[in-house]
Amino acid sequence: MDKLGVNEIRSLFLEFFKSKGHLVVASYPLVPQNDKSLLLINAGMAPLKPYFAGTEEPPNKRMATCQKCIRTGDIENVGKTARHATFFEMLGNFSFGDYFKVESIQWGWEFATKYLKMPEDKLWASIYHEDDESFEIWNKVIGLPAEKIVRLGKEDNFWEIGLGPCGPCSEIYYDRGEKYSCGSPNCKPGCECDRYIEFWNHVFTQFDKDEAGNYNLLPNPNIDTGMGLERVACIMQDVNSIYDIDTMSFILKRVCEEIGVTYKENRENDISICIITDHIRSIAFMISDGIIPSNEGRGYVLRRLLRRAARHGKLLGNNDLFLYKLIDSVVEMFGDAYEELKDKKTYIQKVIKVEEERFQETINQGLDILNEYISNMEKSGERNLTGENAFKLYDTFGFPLELTKEILQEKGMDVNEDSFEKEMEKQRNRARSARVDGDTEGWKEDALSSLNKELQTNFIGYDYLEAEGNITAIIKENNIVDEATTDEEVIIVLDKTPFYGESGGQVGDKGEIVSSSFKGVVTNTKKGSNDNILHYVKIKEGIASIGQTIVANVNKDYRHNTARNHTATHILHKALKNIIGDHVQQAGSLVTSERLRFDFTHFEALNGNELQSIEEEINNKIMETLPVEVFESTLQEAKRLGAEALFGEKYGDVVRIVKTGDFSTELCGGTHVKNTSEIGIFLLISEAGIAAGVRRIEAVTGGEAYKYIKEQQNTLIKVSEAIKAQPSQVVNRAEALVSELKEKDRAINKLKNQLATGSIDKIISNPLIINNVKVIINNVGNAGMDDLRNLADSIKEKIGSSGVIILAAESDGKVSFVAVVTKDLISKGIHAGNLVKEAAKVTGGGGGGRPDMAQAGGKDPGKIEEALATVKILLEDLLK
Repeated sequence: MDKLGVNEIRSLFLEFFKSKGHLVVASYPLVPQNDKSLLLINAGMAPLKPYFAGTEEPPNKRMATCQKCIRTGDIENVGKTARHATFFEMLGNFSFGDYFKVESIQWGWEFATKYLKMPEDKLWASIYHEDDESFEIWNKVIGLPAEKIVRLGKEDNFWEIGLGPCGPCSEIYYDRGEKYSCGSPNCKPGCECDRYIEFWNHVFTQFDKDEAGNYNLLPNPNIDTGMGLERVACIMQDVNSIYDIDTMSFILKRVCEEIGVTYKENRENDISICIITDHIRSIAFMISDGIIPSNEGRGYVLRRLLRRAARHGKLLGNNDLFLYKLIDSVVEMFGDAYEELKDKKTYIQKVIKVEEERFQETINQGLDILNEYISNMEKSGERNLTGENAFKLYDTFGFPLELTKEILQEKGMDVNEDSFEKEMEKQRNRARSARVDGDTEGWKEDALSSLNKELQTNFIGYDYLEAEGNITAIIKENNIVDEATTDEEVIIVLDKTPFYGESGGQVGDKGEIVSSSFKGVVTNTKKGSNDNILHYVKIKEGIASIGQTIVANVNKDYRHNTARNHTATHILHKALKNIIGDHVQQAGSLVTSERLRFDFTHFEALNGNELQSIEEEINNKIMETLPVEVFESTLQEAKRLGAEALFGEKYGDVVRIVKTGDFSTELCGGTHVKNTSEIGIFLLISEAGIAAGVRRIEAVTGGEAYKYIKEQQNTLIKVSEAIKAQPSQVVNRAEALVSELKEKDRAINKLKNQLATGSIDKIISNPLIINNVKVIINNVGNAGMDDLRNLADSIKEKIGSSGVIILAAESDGKVSFVAVVTKDLISKGIHAGNLVKEAAKVTGGGGGGRPDMAQAGGKDPGKIEEALATVKILLEDLLK
């Protein structure tokens, strides 16, 4: 058996199944496309679910992939076990109603024995205990002895996820030998010991489970296999751990060199080294697929991995930025198989470095606070950190909950996750918003997904804005119906349409569908599965029915304005790269008829000069009247031309290229103008950050730009009238007014200080004397926190070296407290922070601070006097 490397095994697998008539496709992105049920791709079959469900036609009935996957469910075991990882590659061959069990098992055996050259006597098989058909294939066709075919139960060898397609499995095992055995005479596949490794699972999807629990035979059963590349590499290279296979050990060695540690000298250090080695792969692949660190969704998963890896660097004694330097090793190992790593290496390093820097800024402070929490918990015997404190660490210091838990668990403690979840509820609701909008969710069936696959829509909208077609389906309230009447809102599918369905950031067309018997207004258009285009229609009059011949009219102004903005986004993308840098990547877009919105990766706000340069370059390209060419070509040719791929788009072998003169070339399925001059003018309206490392530009073109200019003119005229100046003199006049206001503010503050001096004298004229200690307790009325602090400082200077000052005030319905304690009294147990904390409690608030000076806030001004009385009693007790 040859000691094949990871890259060799991957190539060998894909070439083998290509020779068996499979279409080999590149790994799909880690970000699921049109699947709201998954956060990240976690299995080889996940991107192919529409083909298994029958909602989309596969490009070939036989396919093979090596799919990038991320799973974080067992993250706490990463580094502690030999096989757990957050990132892995899943080799898989798939049949969509073509071949079935015989071919799947035969090819599995052939690849394992003839190509990987695994010794036949080392291989075993498991089957579902009721699957006699698979037993016969293994025994009679393959020739595997009956004693080496293990029957296992439903938990091990039957694949199902709720209702829908499911079926038995057959797994191939490798026998590592007696030295890994548990010693039991019954040791065989299915045993918990390390002797038998399952490395290839063949799922035979032959049933459809209904709501009654019946398993109905599928007319066209499918094959779905999965073989973990890292696990096979362990077998081929005869190593016990995934961290010892060639690709992982290369990265691990680089980790040790960068941090200055040695592997396999210290168990705790080894765990940290392995965590960093695993996580840096996940981080690199996630960023290359467009994921940015954030506090929700898949961005939160990335931030969690990144900060976890950074912390384990600290545990190894490293306090410098180091993760971004490890990307070279990941690219060296995986760049040939995954070109996106090579293409985006600099960008990946930049994202990691920025996140590392941010984490460095907050982690020490956060760790100090967490250690203080731990110390207090140890003193009180408490074992669970409150959810409120965990949320503060998350919200203020960027500590993922899992990082807090991990640190606590090292101390034998945990977190009250229920109360943490309550604090997180608002964020989770935002993350969950817009979960499903007419898409197929997982295997869930709906009216759209059950449409006949032959009912496809021929889109002719690139060339025509009006066309005749026939109604092939009507959906009302998620049910397929035969007709729709006046005032009903339905989805209509046509056999041919000029309406563009929402995709690639561009909104769907609007317009109308009419016939001799009805008139309907199209309020939106979306792309459905299986090349259907969905027209969202309100029937204005008459009856629409299946089979009717209609005329579809796109709103020409709406389409043309949208096309203006879409072409402008392409020019904007290129201008950003030219002026800001090549690291700029599109991170999302929205193109409507009124405006455009473009999200891009960048790590700081654009300054005025940069924004002006971008706007000028775009308008120069508009005035150069560049032709906008649209043509189809191969994906390889598009890459050769340097075409930019747009965020969130799936591309086949044939792609549509939009070329704007010699300035911009992008892959795009949207609608565009024929010449940049049609855009008219480009006006940049705003630029802002929307997430860590992601900026957003909003702009208008054409008629909307003209409207915006007129609005600004009208505003200027109104301002000039208000400040009594000519429009050309508005700036000078405004600067003069600001200067006058500042001078008046200085005069007002001077008067305030004079009044305050008088107030101070009045406040300190009649102090409380408690056990020979001078105590000032006063409600000063209407004042803000800053005023209150300044007043407390002034009183302290007046009363001398010993005393306690408690002041309260009200402003805008809120209560403020300030306490000052002189040094001689601190040693006697008088603590300013504790005093204001007790006062604030009475008014429904909280706070605290240092022993010598502290502040707090409250909600109920009506209880200020009660609060001060409480503090007085407290001081009397303390000063006895």
